[in-house]
Amino acid sequence: MGKLPLFIFFRDSRNVLKKDELGIEIANIGLPATFALMADPIASLIDTAFIGRIGAMELASVGISVAIFNQVSRITMFPLVSITTSFVAEEEATIKSTSEAEDYENVGSNQDFGLEMVPLTGSSDMKIAKSEDNRRRVPSASSALVIGCMLGILQTLFLISTAKPLLRYMGVKPESPMLKIAQQYLTLRSLGAPAILLSLAAQGVFRGLKDTKTPFYAIIIGDSVNILLDPIFIFTLRLGVNGAAIAHVVSQYLIFIVLIWRLVENVILLPPSFKELQLGRFLKSGFQLLVKVISTTSCITLATSLVARLGPKPMAAFQVCLQMWVATSLLADGLAVAAQAILASAFAKKDYEKIVAAASRVLQIGLLLGLLLSFFLAAVSQLASTLFTKDSDVLNLMNISFPVIAVTQPINALAFVFDGVNYGASDFSYSAYSMVAVAVVSISCLFILSSSHGYLGIWIALTIFMCLRVFVGLLRIGTGMGPWSFLRS
Repeated sequence: MGKLPLFIFFRDSRNVLKKDELGIEIANIGLPATFALMADPIASLIDTAFIGRIGAMELASVGISVAIFNQVSRITMFPLVSITTSFVAEEEATIKSTSEAEDYENVGSNQDFGLEMVPLTGSSDMKIAKSEDNRRRVPSASSALVIGCMLGILQTLFLISTAKPLLRYMGVKPESPMLKIAQQYLTLRSLGAPAILLSLAAQGVFRGLKDTKTPFYAIIIGDSVNILLDPIFIFTLRLGVNGAAIAHVVSQYLIFIVLIWRLVENVILLPPSFKELQLGRFLKSGFQLLVKVISTTSCITLATSLVARLGPKPMAAFQVCLQMWVATSLLADGLAVAAQAILASAFAKKDYEKIVAAASRVLQIGLLLGLLLSFFLAAVSQLASTLFTKDSDVLNLMNISFPVIAVTQPINALAFVFDGVNYGASDFSYSAYSMVAVAVVSISCLFILSSSHGYLGIWIALTIFMCLRVFVGLLRIGTGMGPWSFLRS
């Protein structure tokens, strides 16, 4: 491997886009995952475009509600889907390795007696034994769905009961006309939380099985329905922003129904005993990622709160720009999904050669993708801004944000990919506690720069936040610490 782990980032850089076995595996997992991850932000952008036609006040109100909903959801959904992906991938790799070894022994022993064995297939649908029920027994799948259901119900109850205090914390004053609109939207949107958490648990199972196409198809169906229902509920039925919330909730339950229908065809979801639920294992790793997500969420939530205090128009501009920032950055999150699934499987098999090759390849592709996104956003930013609002003040503020959004794309891409690499190594504790340090520095920057530079200062602080995330990811692997200690041997 070499004595300098830092060299992993430059390994085989000439072959970054080579269509070899690894490149095809990354593409088969990463591309559908990318499209799936992009679908919801794009649907949200379309929601934003429809709402923006109602007025700047409604756009700002929904922006605050969406920010609260998304940040609360991040606390639960990212630990759930990330842990599920790693655990299912590890179980699948272990089962396959054991089955292949047993099959090899059985073939050898039966050949001595002149018996013929039916060979196992080499696909992800490999049958361990011939039976009437050929579905996989994956205990982590059942665990994820049970936990997802509980978390979804708790999230709904929490958001409904605390909607008004949360909005006040975000800077919406009691006498503001934004309060009633935002509260109604947040309450309705929260009814979809159980479907979202269950859908994410199911997506984590499919990702662990290296199947990202099924979630993609389900999300496309759900989001297409959302887009079709938006103009009907908002304008035809004259429900306004409430119609947008209802359309979104309907789409989320539809996504869950499609995913669970496909999942029961491939996985046995009812474990034979309570012990197989592995709730303790999920909760331990989940707590570590919860620390990370709270740290990340606190930075974004604080930034949104600081912008909300500047008024409705800065908030409207920030809402649109943040949606674009997240939507484009999530392109790299598809790479992170591929990295996590491949690395979790490789770590379970202790295939260090593949670990190094996969980690270096996804990081290099992530950097290249970030550069391409920078050029793309720089080219379309002026045109894109007019799709969301005609308000000149909001447009001027959006034009301030666009250069920052474009320049930070390579940084954002690497930050997402580093997360996937660390999750693939099950390095949840480092991911959590390093993010606490990042959040402390970033929150300080948010207060200082928002006071001195206002709206622009908040975007600069968010850029510092993403740079620090890349640094801690680089530090872990580049110095060969934790699960990467084999790089120093």
